[in-house]
Amino acid sequence: MPWTLDDYPDSMKNLSKVTKKKAIDIANALVEDGYKDQQAIPIAITQAKEWYDKASEDEREDYLQHGKVTVHDQKHKSNPALLDENELVLPHDGKWAVQSKKAKRISKQFDKKADAIEYAKKVAKNKQTALEIYKQDGSLERKYNYRDQK
Repeated sequence: MPWTLDDYPDSMKNLSKVTKKKAIDIANALVEDGYKDQQAIPIAITQAKEWYDKASEDEREDYLQHGKVTVHDQKHKSNPALLDENELVLPHDGKWAVQSKKAKRISKQFDKKADAIEYAKKVAKNKQTALEIYKQDGSLERKYNYRDQK
C-alpha cells in the first residue's frame, strides 16, 4: 500500500512538509520498483533532502502547493529479482534510457546522456550493482561496479 501524507513511516515525521511529501513520492516509486520498505525509506529521505537543498524557494513552494504524491500504476508489478541486475544506459528512440539488465521496459528516459548516467549511477549505487553505459551504436562504452560499496 503506498504511503500518503496522512500515513507515512515514522522516520519521516520530523521532515518539513515539502521534504516529507517528496520523500513519500520517492519511497513509493522505489517500492514499486522492487525495493523493500527498509531499503526505500532511507534512500527516499536522503534524496528528498538533497532535492530540498538544490531546489529554489519557488520550486519548493510550487511542489508543496501543486505537486501531488505520485499515484503509481497498480497494474505494474515490481520485480524484486531485478534488484540484483546491473543498470544500463542505452540509446532509445533518439533519447537515452535507463533500465535494469533483464527488465522488459525502461525505468526512465532522458534527452541527455549525462542526465541518464547521473540517474543510473544513483540507482546502481543504491542497489549495489554495476552500471553499464552504452554508445549510440550499441557497443559498451564503460562499466562501473558498485557492488559491496557502502
